Amino acid sequence: MSSNLSPLQNKAVLVTGAAKRLGREIALEFARQGWDVAIHYGQSESEALATIAEIENLGRRAKAFQADLALEDELKDLFSAVTGEFENLQCLVNSASIFEFDRANSDSPLTAKTLQDHMQVNLAAPILLSQLMFEYHKRQTKKASDSDLSIPSVVQLLDQKLINLNPDFLSYTLSKSALLTSVELLAVDFAPYIRVVGLAPGITLLSGDQTSEGFSRAHQMTPLGKSSTPSDISKAAVFLASSNAITGTTLYVDGGQHLSPSSRDVMFKTN
Repeated sequence: MSSNLSPLQNKAVLVTGAAKRLGREIALEFARQGWDVAIHYGQSESEALATIAEIENLGRRAKAFQADLALEDELKDLFSAVTGEFENLQCLVNSASIFEFDRANSDSPLTAKTLQDHMQVNLAAPILLSQLMFEYHKRQTKKASDSDLSIPSVVQLLDQKLINLNPDFLSYTLSKSALLTSVELLAVDFAPYIRVVGLAPGITLLSGDQTSEGFSRAHQMTPLGKSSTPSDISKAAVFLASSNAITGTTLYVDGGQHLSPSSRDVMFKTN
């Protein structure tokens, strides 16, 4: 493995769940800002290939990598394949997640399986990939802080509801709450080789059985009168990946949604 990367070599980012929805928007924004992109997907191969075509039209390089994030061996194979193809991997964006409804006091209570499924994909997978990112950069001859190069980063996609808690989507919330805690822990443990930051969107895309009208109303239920757009989140991700002094903290990009307490998830207030 080369330890002296050319300063002219294109920076690359790995975005999990990049075939569609918010992961796709993040991948495209990195490409617009001059990054090459490794596209991870689970089952959405055709969408992944379409995303690659868009990135190549922007003049950047992209390649798709399939992996089941619930399987540790596939995570390791994924990271190995990505770094074999993109040696100058400077950022990992953990965007893929499970978001399924359960609530203790409901007809769909938490079960061991629902909790385990969410924890595996929303918590274990991002942390395991983050560890691989750290180990990869630690093996380089120089620490990032010893040169003028940018410090590699991990961006964990979180959720504004983590500081505006309600009991809906219990397994999801528990898994993302643990991932939020990991941002500070890993930032300390991985310094000075890589940075770890959180990015917490508000209601950004229509989810589940939410109607378009319900989404539109929910999107306006913030102090600013609008929540985050995909463009807001993708631009924030590139900003965090490019900001050497930011680590161990979470950026809330939600129009102030986290400032408005709610006893229910906003999607149930607007259906």
